[in-house]
Amino acid sequence: MKKVRNRKVKTVPLCTWRYYVMIVVLLCGFFALMGRAAYLQVVNAEDLAKAGDSRSMRVKGISSHRGLIVDRNGVELARSVPSESITLDIKRLLETPNILQSKEWKAFAAALKRDEDELNQWVMNRSQRRDVWLERQVDPNVALYIKRLDINGVNFKTEYRRYYPSAEVTAHVVGFTGVDDKGLEGVEKAFDTFLTGKPGKEKVVVDLYRRVVEERGVLAQAEQGNDLQLSIDSRIQAAAYKELKSAVLSNGAKGGSVVVLDVDTGEVLAMASQPSFNPNRSDSRLPELTRNRSITDMFEPGSTVKPLTVVSGLTSGKFNVNSTIDTSPGRMFLDYAYVRDHRNYGVLTLDGIIKKSSNMGVAKIALELSDEEFLSTLYSVGFGVETGLGIQGEADGKLMPRPNWSRHEKATWSYGYGFMVTPIQLAQAYSILGSGGIKRNPTLLKRAQGEEIPGERVIEPEIATAVVAMMEQVTQKGGTGTRARVDGYRVAGKTGTSRKAVRGGYGDEYVTYFAGLVPATDPKFAIVVMVDEPAGDSYYGGTVSAPVFAKVADTALHLLNVAPDGELKQPAIATVTAGVGQRGGNHD
Repeated sequence: MKKVRNRKVKTVPLCTWRYYVMIVVLLCGFFALMGRAAYLQVVNAEDLAKAGDSRSMRVKGISSHRGLIVDRNGVELARSVPSESITLDIKRLLETPNILQSKEWKAFAAALKRDEDELNQWVMNRSQRRDVWLERQVDPNVALYIKRLDINGVNFKTEYRRYYPSAEVTAHVVGFTGVDDKGLEGVEKAFDTFLTGKPGKEKVVVDLYRRVVEERGVLAQAEQGNDLQLSIDSRIQAAAYKELKSAVLSNGAKGGSVVVLDVDTGEVLAMASQPSFNPNRSDSRLPELTRNRSITDMFEPGSTVKPLTVVSGLTSGKFNVNSTIDTSPGRMFLDYAYVRDHRNYGVLTLDGIIKKSSNMGVAKIALELSDEEFLSTLYSVGFGVETGLGIQGEADGKLMPRPNWSRHEKATWSYGYGFMVTPIQLAQAYSILGSGGIKRNPTLLKRAQGEEIPGERVIEPEIATAVVAMMEQVTQKGGTGTRARVDGYRVAGKTGTSRKAVRGGYGDEYVTYFAGLVPATDPKFAIVVMVDEPAGDSYYGGTVSAPVFAKVADTALHLLNVAPDGELKQPAIATVTAGVGQRGGNHD
């Protein structure tokens, strides 16, 4: 056997230059990492936090709602209510396999009354989009049904929409808002800035699908809109709406309006128009329905302007309350046409002219006056300019006589042809007579108790009082407005029926009016009723508009506890049939 040699094993040196190099490299790397970590955690921590937050932190809006709109007694006319709107996270939606062919999606499309194929195409055209609006202000029951379908990518956002408790009754005054909660018509638009709130802001943390997982605090509190109190009395408004609608339907009319003004303050207590609409339903907001006829529609005022012609005569000093006018033989030829009464009334006093609605009488008064004397009253009561309500769409009327107008034109102006006014302008003119000659601009806002009400004297008090007394005769036996009488109260007013102008002259359509004051001894309300194009043979202001006036006035007087002033005792006078004027006709 061979002997095994003992071999000497070579060992690696424990300390070599490579060993030290490696140790140094590792230590440098370690200290570099420590330094970098310290830098990121201490020096650059804020920037890193911001970078992280930018991927998950969002600023979310806090909804605010518009202020209330209430009537003069605090009854709500418009309020904001929460409403669900639908958005689609389409990128997330399409992550679900065959989602557009699922029964849940078919039910979703049916609930929204959407064509399924069109909805699918709409989705595919936006396949990379997130948070896309699909439906605003969904019906609560529909929203609840869709939530139960539990479709990934279908999200809900809470918004506010307007609700109008009185619906059609105050629709033209209050107006309505759009889906963005901005006012589009009426008071909603006129006072949009005042009513609109200021949204707030808050920080939230969202996940990959932008769902809120954590709230990090409020950045700015939401500020709700200001409440607005109107001058409207919803009880009088309801009566005006009801009676006007009944008159329009029963007479087959095209439309109409009623305006009720507080004579002492200029506040609009009621303003109704027909046809109306439901502001809670967007599908009923058609242009022909949303027009507020009380401020937008212009018509020749007809015989309702005759008391103002008498005011011009008295103001000139050429006539007094005892003056008489010879209207014989009931017609006169001026320039190129006749001015006529229905029959020969003979000699009439000024109150007789108003009572019998004599075209001849007021025409002769106007022809005795200079143009300035005649027109001054029409200008001073506000014809030809906006009343200042501040509602969009208000017309300023048309009061522009030709510089070289004929005597016939001047005569026809005296009984309400040749110029145009709106119902609110006519109501303002009569409120001036009722206030003893003080002009106060109408307002839709309730005046504060004890507030000083600005006014301007435009008619001498004794003249205004005298003309109001003359207008009482219109509602007495033999007058043209007996159907405007209110039990227990004295009524001063004037009927009016004017033919509507068409190309080349006047057509066979009529506009009927009754404008009046009640109680006549101390007027509280100025009320104008206009009915546009009543059908049939009964198309006179005394038969169509006067009954509406009586019912609305009766309601307003009793609701506001106005004391009766009794009946005006007058000797019996034979009933006067409506007069007919040459220019367009004048049927009262």
